[in-house]
Amino acid sequence: MAQRLLLRRFLASVISRKPSQGQWAPLTSRALQTPQHSPSNLTVTPSQARSINTTRVCTTTFNIQDGPDFQDRVVNSETPVVVDFHAQWCGPCKILGPRLEKAVAKQHGKVVMAKVDIDDHTDLAIEYEVSAVPTVLAIKNGDVVDKFVGIKDEDQLEAFLKKLIG
Repeated sequence: MAQRLLLRRFLASVISRKPSQGQWAPLTSRALQTPQHSPSNLTVTPSQARSINTTRVCTTTFNIQDGPDFQDRVVNSETPVVVDFHAQWCGPCKILGPRLEKAVAKQHGKVVMAKVDIDDHTDLAIEYEVSAVPTVLAIKNGDVVDKFVGIKDEDQLEAFLKKLIG
């Protein structure tokens, strides 16, 4: 359990890091070098390292790890945040989650989405008066500005997000 928590925190910190200048991040490694063999096959000289280009990791959706993580990434966020309180055993949550992620991704960074598993974070569920799942909160400048409970279609989600963005 402790190892899983450490892994989750590490992955969250890696994903939340800002990429370097530009959209592409070149990676160079000695492991990626291809050896060049001489005709006698007795000496090996490495060729120049090859670069691999990667795209930036999408960070519009993230899982909340604990209370301080929620405070830092949601309450103190300058970007409006949609908070999806869900549970693994909840059927409607399994439908709404991907639908909401897709709608948030369409906003191109104008809004981000935090996912909170109520079984792992009952304290947050109680604090934000979540009595049923799925419950979705719209938080702007640290304040809850809108909320809905239950499942919504794509058009209703788009309207919810546009209202949050302003």
